[in-house]
Amino acid sequence: MLKLTPILLAILYALAMYRVSIWRTKRKLDTQSTELADRDLKELTDRMADALEVKRIPVHIYEISPVNGLAAPDGRIFLTRGFYEKYRSGQVSAEEMSSVIAHELGHVALGHAKRRMIDFSGQNAVRTVLIMVLGRIVPGLGVMIANGLASLLAARLSRQDEYEADAYASALLIKSGIGTAAQKSMFRKLEALTGGAGGSTPAWLLSHPKTDERIAAIEANEKKWLGA
Repeated sequence: MLKLTPILLAILYALAMYRVSIWRTKRKLDTQSTELADRDLKELTDRMADALEVKRIPVHIYEISPVNGLAAPDGRIFLTRGFYEKYRSGQVSAEEMSSVIAHELGHVALGHAKRRMIDFSGQNAVRTVLIMVLGRIVPGLGVMIANGLASLLAARLSRQDEYEADAYASALLIKSGIGTAAQKSMFRKLEALTGGAGGSTPAWLLSHPKTDERIAAIEANEKKWLGA
Protein backbone atom coordinates (compact mmCIF):
# COMPACT_ATOMS: atom_id res chain seq x y z
CA MET A 1 0.00 0.00 0.00
CA LEU A 2 2.87 2.38 0.83
CA LYS A 3 4.30 1.84 -2.65
CA LEU A 4 0.98 2.91 -4.19
CA THR A 5 0.64 6.04 -2.06
CA PRO A 6 2.63 8.38 -4.37
CA ILE A 7 0.58 7.19 -7.36
CA LEU A 8 -2.73 7.73 -5.55
CA LEU A 9 -1.56 11.16 -4.41
CA ALA A 10 -0.60 12.04 -7.99
CA ILE A 11 -4.06 11.05 -9.22
CA LEU A 12 -5.82 13.02 -6.46
CA TYR A 13 -3.61 16.04 -7.11
CA ALA A 14 -4.36 15.88 -10.84
CA LEU A 15 -8.11 15.68 -10.21
CA ALA A 16 -7.97 18.63 -7.82
CA MET A 17 -5.93 20.74 -10.25
CA TYR A 18 -8.29 19.86 -13.10
CA ARG A 19 -11.30 20.94 -11.06
CA VAL A 20 -9.59 24.22 -10.18
CA SER A 21 -8.74 24.75 -13.85
CA ILE A 22 -12.38 24.18 -14.86
CA TRP A 23 -13.56 26.67 -12.23
CA ARG A 24 -11.07 29.31 -13.34
CA THR A 25 -11.89 28.78 -17.01
CA LYS A 26 -15.65 29.07 -16.40
CA ARG A 27 -15.22 32.25 -14.40
CA LYS A 28 -13.03 33.81 -17.10
CA LEU A 29 -15.42 32.82 -19.90
CA ASP A 30 -18.42 34.13 -17.97
CA THR A 31 -16.83 37.55 -17.52
CA GLN A 32 -15.14 37.87 -20.92
CA SER A 33 -17.73 36.56 -23.38
CA THR A 34 -21.10 37.30 -24.92
CA GLU A 35 -23.39 35.28 -27.15
CA LEU A 36 -22.68 35.71 -30.85
CA ALA A 37 -25.30 37.46 -32.97
CA ASP A 38 -24.37 37.05 -36.64
CA ARG A 39 -27.07 36.43 -39.23
CA ASP A 40 -24.98 34.49 -41.74
CA LEU A 41 -23.41 32.23 -39.13
CA LYS A 42 -26.78 31.68 -37.48
CA GLU A 43 -28.22 30.42 -40.78
CA LEU A 44 -25.48 27.79 -40.88
CA THR A 45 -25.72 26.83 -37.20
CA ASP A 46 -29.50 26.53 -37.62
CA ARG A 47 -28.90 24.01 -40.42
CA MET A 48 -26.60 22.05 -38.13
CA ALA A 49 -29.16 22.29 -35.33
CA ASP A 50 -31.81 20.82 -37.66
CA ALA A 51 -29.43 17.97 -38.55
CA LEU A 52 -28.88 17.29 -34.84
CA GLU A 53 -32.59 17.73 -34.07
CA VAL A 54 -31.97 20.39 -31.46
CA LYS A 55 -33.59 23.80 -31.15
CA ARG A 56 -30.45 25.87 -31.71
CA ILE A 57 -26.68 25.93 -31.31
CA PRO A 58 -25.62 28.94 -29.23
CA VAL A 59 -22.11 30.24 -29.92
CA HIS A 60 -20.23 32.76 -27.77
CA ILE A 61 -17.48 35.26 -28.51
CA TYR A 62 -14.54 35.08 -26.12
CA GLU A 63 -12.94 38.53 -25.95
CA ILE A 64 -9.32 37.62 -26.57
CA SER A 65 -7.18 38.27 -29.64
CA PRO A 66 -5.61 34.85 -30.47
CA VAL A 67 -7.31 32.91 -33.27
CA ASN A 68 -9.00 29.91 -31.70
CA GLY A 69 -12.21 28.02 -31.09
CA LEU A 70 -12.91 26.09 -27.94
CA ALA A 71 -15.41 23.87 -26.21
CA ALA A 72 -15.77 24.68 -22.52
CA PRO A 73 -16.08 21.86 -19.98
CA ASP A 74 -19.72 22.92 -19.41
CA GLY A 75 -20.53 22.31 -23.11
CA ARG A 76 -20.56 25.88 -24.38
CA ILE A 77 -18.94 26.69 -27.74
CA PHE A 78 -16.69 29.73 -28.12
CA LEU A 79 -14.96 31.58 -30.94
CA THR A 80 -12.33 34.10 -29.96
CA ARG A 81 -12.72 37.75 -30.94
CA GLY A 82 -9.52 37.42 -32.96
CA PHE A 83 -11.00 34.55 -34.97
CA TYR A 84 -14.29 36.36 -35.50
CA GLU A 85 -12.44 39.44 -36.79
CA LYS A 86 -10.70 37.26 -39.39
CA TYR A 87 -14.18 36.26 -40.55
CA ARG A 88 -15.45 39.85 -40.50
CA SER A 89 -12.48 40.96 -42.61
CA GLY A 90 -13.20 38.29 -45.22
CA GLN A 91 -10.14 36.13 -44.51
CA VAL A 92 -12.42 33.31 -43.36
CA SER A 93 -15.81 32.43 -44.85
CA ALA A 94 -19.01 31.76 -42.92
CA GLU A 95 -18.85 28.11 -44.01
CA GLU A 96 -15.29 27.82 -42.73
CA MET A 97 -16.33 29.29 -39.39
CA SER A 98 -19.21 26.84 -39.24
CA SER A 99 -16.71 23.99 -39.64
CA VAL A 100 -14.87 25.26 -36.55
CA ILE A 101 -18.15 25.33 -34.62
CA ALA A 102 -18.91 21.79 -35.80
CA HIS A 103 -15.47 20.65 -34.65
CA GLU A 104 -15.98 22.11 -31.17
CA LEU A 105 -19.43 20.50 -31.03
CA GLY A 106 -17.63 17.23 -31.69
CA HIS A 107 -15.47 17.71 -28.60
CA VAL A 108 -18.63 18.29 -26.54
CA ALA A 109 -20.67 15.44 -28.02
CA LEU A 110 -17.82 12.94 -27.69
CA GLY A 111 -17.15 13.82 -24.05
CA HIS A 112 -13.56 14.90 -24.60
CA ALA A 113 -13.54 17.30 -21.64
CA LYS A 114 -14.37 14.47 -19.23
CA ARG A 115 -11.93 12.14 -20.95
CA ARG A 116 -9.17 14.70 -20.66
CA MET A 117 -9.73 14.78 -16.91
CA ILE A 118 -9.23 11.00 -16.78
CA ASP A 119 -6.28 11.20 -19.17
CA PHE A 120 -4.66 13.98 -17.15
CA SER A 121 -4.99 11.94 -13.97
CA GLY A 122 -3.55 8.88 -15.68
CA GLN A 123 -0.65 10.89 -17.11
CA ASN A 124 0.24 12.14 -13.65
CA ALA A 125 0.18 8.59 -12.33
CA VAL A 126 2.39 7.43 -15.22
CA ARG A 127 4.77 10.35 -14.65
CA THR A 128 5.03 9.48 -10.94
CA VAL A 129 5.78 5.81 -11.66
CA LEU A 130 8.38 6.73 -14.27
CA ILE A 131 10.07 9.19 -11.93
CA MET A 132 10.22 6.52 -9.22
CA VAL A 133 11.68 3.91 -11.59
CA LEU A 134 13.92 6.07 -13.77
CA GLY A 135 15.10 8.13 -10.82
CA ARG A 136 16.80 5.02 -9.51
CA ILE A 137 18.25 4.00 -12.87
CA VAL A 138 19.47 7.41 -14.07
CA PRO A 139 19.58 9.76 -11.07
CA GLY A 140 19.23 13.39 -12.06
CA LEU A 141 17.91 12.65 -15.55
CA GLY A 142 15.01 10.46 -14.45
CA VAL A 143 12.64 13.38 -13.89
CA MET A 144 13.43 14.91 -17.30
CA ILE A 145 12.94 11.61 -19.09
CA ALA A 146 9.69 10.90 -17.22
CA ASN A 147 8.31 14.35 -18.04
CA GLY A 148 9.27 13.92 -21.70
CA LEU A 149 7.58 10.53 -21.98
CA ALA A 150 4.44 11.83 -20.24
CA SER A 151 4.34 14.78 -22.66
CA LEU A 152 4.54 12.40 -25.63
CA LEU A 153 1.61 10.42 -24.20
CA ALA A 154 -0.42 13.62 -23.69
CA ALA A 155 0.27 14.74 -27.27
CA ARG A 156 -0.81 11.39 -28.68
CA LEU A 157 -4.08 11.42 -26.73
CA SER A 158 -4.77 15.01 -27.80
CA ARG A 159 -4.25 14.14 -31.47
CA GLN A 160 -6.71 11.27 -31.10
CA ASP A 161 -9.34 13.68 -29.74
CA GLU A 162 -8.74 16.05 -32.66
CA TYR A 163 -9.20 13.32 -35.27
CA GLU A 164 -12.45 12.24 -33.58
CA ALA A 165 -13.78 15.82 -33.44
CA ASP A 166 -12.83 16.29 -37.11
CA ALA A 167 -14.78 13.17 -38.08
CA TYR A 168 -17.82 14.31 -36.07
CA ALA A 169 -17.65 17.72 -37.76
CA SER A 170 -17.38 16.16 -41.22
CA ALA A 171 -20.45 13.99 -40.62
CA LEU A 172 -22.44 16.95 -39.29
CA LEU A 173 -21.40 19.24 -42.14
CA ILE A 174 -22.37 16.62 -44.72
CA LYS A 175 -25.70 15.91 -43.03
CA SER A 176 -26.55 19.62 -42.83
CA GLY A 177 -25.71 20.17 -46.51
CA ILE A 178 -22.72 22.43 -45.85
CA GLY A 179 -20.16 19.86 -46.92
CA THR A 180 -16.52 19.38 -46.01
CA ALA A 181 -14.85 21.66 -48.57
CA ALA A 182 -14.85 24.56 -46.11
CA GLN A 183 -13.57 22.31 -43.32
CA LYS A 184 -10.56 21.37 -45.45
CA SER A 185 -9.91 24.93 -46.64
CA MET A 186 -10.11 26.12 -43.02
CA PHE A 187 -7.34 23.75 -42.02
CA ARG A 188 -5.20 25.02 -44.90
CA LYS A 189 -5.62 28.59 -43.61
CA LEU A 190 -5.15 27.92 -39.91
CA GLU A 191 -1.36 27.82 -39.77
CA ALA A 192 -1.08 31.24 -41.41
CA LEU A 193 -3.88 32.70 -39.28
CA THR A 194 -2.40 31.46 -36.00
CA GLY A 195 1.22 32.07 -36.86
CA GLY A 196 1.89 28.37 -36.33
CA ALA A 197 5.23 26.86 -37.24
CA GLY A 198 4.56 23.18 -36.77
CA GLY A 199 5.60 22.20 -40.29
CA SER A 200 9.06 21.02 -39.29
CA THR A 201 8.04 19.58 -35.92
CA PRO A 202 7.78 15.76 -35.77
CA ALA A 203 4.11 14.70 -35.74
CA TRP A 204 4.52 12.71 -32.52
CA LEU A 205 5.47 15.90 -30.64
CA LEU A 206 2.37 17.84 -31.71
CA SER A 207 -0.88 18.11 -29.73
CA HIS A 208 -2.80 18.55 -33.03
CA PRO A 209 -2.36 16.44 -36.17
CA LYS A 210 -0.62 18.06 -39.12
CA THR A 211 -2.83 19.73 -41.73
CA ASP A 212 -2.19 17.24 -44.55
CA GLU A 213 -2.94 14.32 -42.23
CA ARG A 214 -6.19 15.88 -41.03
CA ILE A 215 -7.38 16.55 -44.57
CA ALA A 216 -6.41 13.03 -45.66
CA ALA A 217 -8.45 11.60 -42.77
CA ILE A 218 -11.47 13.73 -43.75
CA GLU A 219 -11.26 12.58 -47.35
CA ALA A 220 -10.91 8.95 -46.28
CA ASN A 221 -14.10 9.32 -44.23
CA GLU A 222 -15.88 10.89 -47.20
CA LYS A 223 -14.97 7.94 -49.41
CA LYS A 224 -16.14 5.53 -46.75
CA TRP A 225 -19.43 7.31 -46.06
CA LEU A 226 -20.32 8.54 -49.55
CA GLY A 227 -18.64 5.90 -51.67
CA ALA A 228 -16.82 8.63 -53.56
